[in-house]
Amino acid sequence: MAVAGFPAPSRRESRPDQLPNWAAPVAGGARRPQRARRGPNDISQSPARPASWCFPPVHPEGRKFAVITGSITLLMAWLGGSFFAWPMAGITLWVLAFFRDPQRAVPQGEGLIVSPADGLVTLITTVQAPPELAGADELGGGTFTRVSIFMSVFDVHINRSPVAGTIRKVAYIPGKFINADLDKASEDNERQHILIERNDGVKIAITQIAGLIARRILPFVKPGDIVGSGQRVGLIRFGSRVDVWLPEGTSPKVALGQRTLAGETLIAVLGETDSASAISQ
Repeated sequence: MAVAGFPAPSRRESRPDQLPNWAAPVAGGARRPQRARRGPNDISQSPARPASWCFPPVHPEGRKFAVITGSITLLMAWLGGSFFAWPMAGITLWVLAFFRDPQRAVPQGEGLIVSPADGLVTLITTVQAPPELAGADELGGGTFTRVSIFMSVFDVHINRSPVAGTIRKVAYIPGKFINADLDKASEDNERQHILIERNDGVKIAITQIAGLIARRILPFVKPGDIVGSGQRVGLIRFGSRVDVWLPEGTSPKVALGQRTLAGETLIAVLGETDSASAISQ
């Protein structure tokens, strides 16, 4: 029925069976179906949130240094020596940044070898295995491609396993503290070898090398430990180099001058010989 001053409803509007489901009347006292509740992990209807940056966690090894420098900073400020307090505050922030331990997204796949360190690829050479790893049950004889990654004092210094497997050897060799960027640092400097055996028997080794400033190499693993690819295996203080030894028949996927991220950057794929860079002698 039409009401004065208002248009008459159309047939479509006046027929309940033509109404959408949400507006149709419910007969027989039945309850209208409710929208399913979302669980705590259901993000299908969640509003988009902008990504935010936060300072990465600091490794426990660095906290004691931060406490020392922070205490000196507070003492200088309390004594009124702001001229010295501000530089010490900067040093405290640098210590926190040096020992930062960010999370890494480790690539997954058969035969992948990831970078053991953050830094700059400075050397790619074909060499013999170091004497400490030349045994028959270690790397053995033959030649290897050694990829050297130099870590400055501004890089993350947490080192990670390039492959998943079992730690077969951790060998510490005392030595000098010459510039870790030099080729002879692999033989002359204080260093530590970590040998990892994959489930298929292939062995991959890394060498942590101390430099001019670095005076301590700290292992997080011991022989017999089982590690995953990209797992933390050690730390070097303060500024240094890490070598990764690739078996014969495996070429590097990185180039000289390329920057790497530990646990993320792909160094090589076992058995693949197409290289991203020329081998430098």
